[in-house]
Formats: sequence, structure tokens, C-alpha cells
Amino acid sequence: MDLTHAVLTRRSAIRLSAPAPSDTELEELLQAAMTAPDHGRLSPWRLVTIRGDARNQLGEAMADAAGDDATRERTAAKALRAPLLVAVVFCPRDHPKVPRWEQLAATACAMQTLLLLLHDSGWGAIWRTGTLIDTPQVRELHGISDSEQLLGWLYVGTTQTPRTPAPRPPQNPAEKITQLPTPDAVPVPVSALARSWTTISSLPLVVEQS
Repeated sequence: MDLTHAVLTRRSAIRLSAPAPSDTELEELLQAAMTAPDHGRLSPWRLVTIRGDARNQLGEAMADAAGDDATRERTAAKALRAPLLVAVVFCPRDHPKVPRWEQLAATACAMQTLLLLLHDSGWGAIWRTGTLIDTPQVRELHGISDSEQLLGWLYVGTTQTPRTPAPRPPQNPAEKITQLPTPDAVPVPVSALARSWTTISSLPLVVEQS
């Protein structure tokens, strides 16, 4: 699968079953994902893998945090939606040149790269969050320190019903692009600068080898 195809066909997989990547497979993919943009090479994150009966522990912690007996069983079952859960823990560091927001962006870049690599390797995945990620019960289970933040879990496994990726709503990327004019330039309406998506997508893709 080439890069463009992987990007265009990746979707969040809701229904996942066994098998899931082994620890070795996950480490190999993560090694590649760690090449994502990361100012200062801080790697300001860590992962916690949750498999087997450990998922029940997470489910119980989530149910305790929710505190609703009527929905306790359903809440606990959320941790069983995939054979592998990978908790994403943000671990910002004090750095004179890399602020917290930039470290958070680096963490998101690494996780998105990991999601693409999982998809490229044939695995299904979805990044789930929710209102319970910052509760004391869930934080304690993951060993989250006061300086850390749980960003949710990557649910990983085998897609139960492989199918053609659902079409995404049409978007015009030209609407997101403006041009910084030179001081002596005549102002030009954004609409005049915009190129249609058809034109952009028809341009050849050139990859430079570094």
C-alpha cells in the first residue's frame, strides 16, 4: 500500500476482534512512528498496552468512575471492544525552546503516524477518548502522574467486516490556503487564489529522496 492510498483509505474501525498485533509487531510499528515531527526529539509521551483480563480492570475502573449502577455493565464493557487497547499518555517536559503545546502536537503526530502504519499493516484501529479519561480511578490504574495527561486509547485489532472505505464529505482544501502578500502587492481576493480540488488532485505526486 503506498502512502497516499493509506492516507485516503484509513478509517476509524468501530468493530474489532482478535487477533491484534503482538508486542513485537507493535514495537516495530512504533519505531517507525517515532520519526514523526518532534522538536527537540523529546518523545513527550508513553504508551500502556492493555490486553486480556487487564481490559476488565480498566472496565471496572471506568464503571467506578462513572458511578451509575444502571449503566455499570455497559460502561465496563467499553474496555472489551478490542483485543488490544493502547493508552496514550502525554508526558510534557520543561524545555526552554519547546512549549507544552508543541509537545502535544508532536504526540498527536506520532499517534496519527502509528494509526496509518497499523492500517498499512492490515490492522483496524480507532482512537477513543471520553469523559472518563481524567477521572481519579482511570488515572490511578494507568499510573498517571500529576504532570501527565491521558489522551485516550488506541483500540486495535482485526476489522470484523472489511469493506470499501465510506466516502468522506467533500472538502475544498483551497479554502484553507491563503497567500501572504509582499508589501507592494495589490490585494487579491482569496477566491482568485484558490485552485479547485480537481486541479490540485490532478497534479503529479513528486517524492524527493533525502
